[in-house]
Amino acid sequence: MSSSSGWAMMRSLTQDSSVKDRRLAPGTARRVLGYATAYRTKIAVFLVLVVLDAALVVATPLLLGTIVDEGVTPGNRQLVVELALVVAALALLDAVLGLVQRWYSARIGEGLIYDLRVEVFDHVLAQPIGFFTRAQTGALVTRLNSDVIGAQQAFTSTLSGVVSNSVSLVFILVAMASKSVVLTLAAVALVPLFLVPARFMGRRVAGLSHESMGLNADLGTRMTERFNVAGALLVKLFGRPRTEHDEYAQRAGRVADIGVKIALNRAFFFIALTTVAALATALVYGVGGLMVIAGSLTIGSLLALAALLARLYAPLTALSNVRVDVMTALVSFERVFEVLDLEPLVREAPDPVDLPDQAVSVDLDDVTFRYPSAAEVSLASLEQGAGDRLGGSDVLRGVTFHVGPGSLVALVGPSGAGKTTITSLVARLYDPTSGTVRLGGVDLREASNRSLREVVGMVTQEAQLFHDTIRANLSYARPEATDAELWEALRAAQVATLVESLPEGLDTVVGDRGHRLSGGEKQRLAIARLLLKGPGLVILDEATAHLDSESEVAVQRALDSALAGRTALVIAHRLSTVRGADLILVVDEGRIVEQGRHSELLAAGGLYAELYRTQFSEQPTPAAG
Repeated sequence: MSSSSGWAMMRSLTQDSSVKDRRLAPGTARRVLGYATAYRTKIAVFLVLVVLDAALVVATPLLLGTIVDEGVTPGNRQLVVELALVVAALALLDAVLGLVQRWYSARIGEGLIYDLRVEVFDHVLAQPIGFFTRAQTGALVTRLNSDVIGAQQAFTSTLSGVVSNSVSLVFILVAMASKSVVLTLAAVALVPLFLVPARFMGRRVAGLSHESMGLNADLGTRMTERFNVAGALLVKLFGRPRTEHDEYAQRAGRVADIGVKIALNRAFFFIALTTVAALATALVYGVGGLMVIAGSLTIGSLLALAALLARLYAPLTALSNVRVDVMTALVSFERVFEVLDLEPLVREAPDPVDLPDQAVSVDLDDVTFRYPSAAEVSLASLEQGAGDRLGGSDVLRGVTFHVGPGSLVALVGPSGAGKTTITSLVARLYDPTSGTVRLGGVDLREASNRSLREVVGMVTQEAQLFHDTIRANLSYARPEATDAELWEALRAAQVATLVESLPEGLDTVVGDRGHRLSGGEKQRLAIARLLLKGPGLVILDEATAHLDSESEVAVQRALDSALAGRTALVIAHRLSTVRGADLILVVDEGRIVEQGRHSELLAAGGLYAELYRTQFSEQPTPAAG
């Protein structure tokens, strides 16, 4: 038996036996067949090649037996040469069939991976922000990689294995029986001596493998958390090197111990396999030899039986675990389908309307909103115990206001009042539970996604930059932008001098999340990206928070350029930055409790005046107006 066949069987035996008892969602198998439809011609050709390859497995031993009986024994040199050439030709044909079979297998498998990956990727990006706040990134990546590859195996290794092993087994048993029914039954009778220990070891290795995968996942998580800039900084500032070493070494040591146990179990498996094969061979040669002496069996038939016997146990073992293999592949498909079955909470209308390409008005009409629950946006297996912190109660209640085109409107209020939620609805990251959000007089549920992304631009408190060049990060807003336009945006954002001073200029890689830059530099690059986009509506969510005075001044100058001629919604805790706003909306407990200009709100003596006095308690309160 070949080493590759043995390892394939061992992998099959180490599948978690609990897979067999898993209840699949109704219709899973039917949906799998739907994906096969696109490859039905290739699959049909592939299966024909598999059957032909299985037939060749039997043909060669039979021909070798014929060479001995019909050629060597009677001294027929011509027949020996002719049949030897046929065996050689079959070997070449088998090699060609193997290559062609592998090509079809790769085309089917890689095509399926491509289809599933692209579909899952697009579908995940269509999910609401709430989905990403609950799902673990690693779990999502697993769905996109490991589970998709597992689904691919249903059409390649599992499908070909079932067909090939079934056909090979039938052909081998028929061929052996044609030579000697007695020896065939004797060889099959020894099969339990191999399958029983193999199943026991399979369960044992499955348990060890499951523990090893869990520990490796822990090690991977630990490395991911400590190998990024923020994690490495935390470890250097607060970490205890000895503790870090001991905890990592303890898990890595357990993985090493498990690896040794798995290696010993696999070695025992191969020893059991080799021993049973040797016993079967001894039985065939012993009983068969006596039959040859008695004249009831030819020498060629005996040699053919021995050769066929060597090829009997591999398909028998593989087929004994076919239920696990099939269920494992279907479970992978089911996990992929769980992602694809998530309903996006924000959908584009069938006949969407384009928003006006200009500074737009903003209207919220009696808007009530609650964040979706975990059941609405997450997969149970991806939540990892995430609670329902955001789901449940309303966070906005009857919010109504109007913002004219080109106006600067500030949203102020205590933390958790609902300010960011309002801007999320305006950017249509969510849809309101009730009520209407309009931009330029168009209900966002009727607006096209393309025009919405062109009209709305946002700069958040934490500027997000990809681990890529400055050019790539800026061009993300407008891929067709020229270098001249990039530099124009950088100058308007007060960051051109910095980029010019860098050795690689626009081609400078900013690092993980832009950590090679300061907070103010990242913010100005984010503003440059927004200016390059040129939206009609700008949303600023604490864009100058946590900056030093010098950076804040530079960013504020950049913001002045960004807001010129555009409608703006600005969230600010520093009330000094919004005194010149055309309208200030005071948000508290999900409601607009006050609205007006700075002087009007101070004179009213309500929540805004209280917040303002609190911030400037050590300074004289400026006179209203």
